[in-house]
Order: sequence, then C-alpha cells, then structure tokens
Amino acid sequence: GVDLSDIDYHEINEAFSVVALANMKLLNLTPDKVNVYGGAVAIGHPIGMSGTRIIGNLCNVLKRNDAAIGCASICNGGGGASAIVIERMN
Repeated sequence: GVDLSDIDYHEINEAFSVVALANMKLLNLTPDKVNVYGGAVAIGHPIGMSGTRIIGNLCNVLKRNDAAIGCASICNGGGGASAIVIERMN
C-alpha cells in the first residue's frame, strides 16, 4: 500500500480556496507540496476537464521535480470526492 508520507506532491482541485487549505490542515500537508503551480482558483477549472488538468499538472510536477508519487483529488459534487495516486516510472 501507499502511505500519506509516501506521496511527494498533491493536486487538490478546489472550487473555493478553503478546500485546499482545509485538506492541508487535516492531512498536515506543507504548502510547497500542494498545487505547486496554482490551483483551480488561480488557473481555472474548465467544465468537464478539471480532472485532466489536475492530472496533467501533477505529471508535470513529478517530472520537473524528479519525484515518484503524486495524488490528484477532486470533488464530485453532492459531497462526494475521488482521488488517484500516480507513480512516475523512469
């Protein structure tokens, strides 16, 4: 399995800034490991493409920082959420 401490970077899609901030507080994540190039509030989250954007950003962050494992998470609406853990292979 993968522990939280194994994850190098996180992409958290947010409709409101508080979403990323609350998750950082709850999971004890440092700001330098979350939404490295900006989140949806800063960059935008195109309708029907938010998941693609956060996974693309996460892949770029892992490559540029020579990191191995990242987690992308997104809300589904109605209180649900989904996440995916990605491992960069060399």
